[in-house]
Amino acid sequence: MRIDAAGWLSECGHLSVERLPSPNFDERASGDIDLLVIHNISLPPDEFGGDGVQRLFTNTLDRNAHPYYQTIPEGRVSSHFYIRREGQLIQFVSVLQRAWHAGVSVWQGRARCNDFAIGIELEGSDNVPFTDAQYAVLHELTLALRAAFPIKGIAGHSHIAPARKTDPGSYFDWQRYLTRLAG
Repeated sequence: MRIDAAGWLSECGHLSVERLPSPNFDERASGDIDLLVIHNISLPPDEFGGDGVQRLFTNTLDRNAHPYYQTIPEGRVSSHFYIRREGQLIQFVSVLQRAWHAGVSVWQGRARCNDFAIGIELEGSDNVPFTDAQYAVLHELTLALRAAFPIKGIAGHSHIAPARKTDPGSYFDWQRYLTRLAG
């Protein structure tokens, strides 16, 4: 995997990347892109395999399709990447652009993490373990992003917005993920 000059991930070997451009992005502030933020998401909550997340990130979610969708605050959100349970990888926003995934956030004294972070969503919730396929794709994606950017940190959404967020949750195996990266 590699990041092209426009900030999109290219296919590499057995891993393919679907591009599903989101309109929910803007220009980054100047400075290094040096943080990865790991999230979890499922729409409806704890239901996997549907297209709710893709529709949310592309502003095509039918709020009448499920009662839960009517509780989602109006607004525009996105992420750079989304890794499905079976390992399918979708990119919504060029990594050179600011995706709207972190909200009000602070990392190591720096506010507005969207300015300098890349958001990676895992299809999941705080209530279930993530899959081997997701960890494998997350590992490869992290390596590609580290090769392209001076990544100094990796945090969960809960680390940068602890008063509001719990993801990626207690079922995300940080030791497994970080140990494999170190090896």
